[in-house]
Amino acid sequence: MILSTTDFIQGKNIQAYRGIVTAEVVYGSNMLRDFFASIRDFWGGRTASYERVFERGQQDALRELEDRARQLGADAVIGIQIKTDTINLDETGVLMLITATGTAISLA
Repeated sequence: MILSTTDFIQGKNIQAYRGIVTAEVVYGSNMLRDFFASIRDFWGGRTASYERVFERGQQDALRELEDRARQLGADAVIGIQIKTDTINLDETGVLMLITATGTAISLA
């Protein structure tokens, strides 16, 4: 399976468009990670624990995108976009949302 952010695969012809595919990954917050992130925010610098969560989430979303494209009979996904967001849960915390979207295609 070829995954690409471009609208075509160089040197390949698109045989069929199989449809738009999306994948969503949601992670809950972690009190300990949140505590250390708030300390890092106070002193400045990068928050490696959250970077790892988003990196893992992006990889999980791409795997899910690939699985959904394969179910449509595709052998590639083009035009992939990955977006991150948060969902606030009142005072109880925040969920992290990672969404991947692309177009499933079959190559000639």
